[in-house]
Amino acid sequence: MVQWIRSYETILTWLTAASVVVFIASFMLVPFLIIRIPPDYFAAGKNHKKLRADHHPVIRGALVIARNMLGCIFLVAGIFMLVLPGQGVLTIFAGIMLLDFRGKHRLERWIVSRRPVLQSINWIRRRAGRAPLTLEG
Repeated sequence: MVQWIRSYETILTWLTAASVVVFIASFMLVPFLIIRIPPDYFAAGKNHKKLRADHHPVIRGALVIARNMLGCIFLVAGIFMLVLPGQGVLTIFAGIMLLDFRGKHRLERWIVSRRPVLQSINWIRRRAGRAPLTLEG
């Protein structure tokens, strides 16, 4: 095992550094992003306008590609962080939220509707003076 670690020391060092950076970034960004979610974003039957719809088709395509690439990077990094130091599960969820795929909003709504998740989100929103998230439309 020690020999294997020594042979991949550089890669493991970079992965550890990346996991520390993602941990710190998530620690700061997650509350900021949670308080920016509209209170009715996860309400049943609510259809939110995508911000990319107003951009030129080339810019919109570039944004979709960049966002999906970042989502894939986060997803892979999160999988690695399951065995390395860092917030693996949180990074996997961040990657999923960045990806565009059919049924994504339903998956997000299912995750947020879990009682501990919704209570944690609403606790952060309450401390920031924001209205709690509602799931009913």
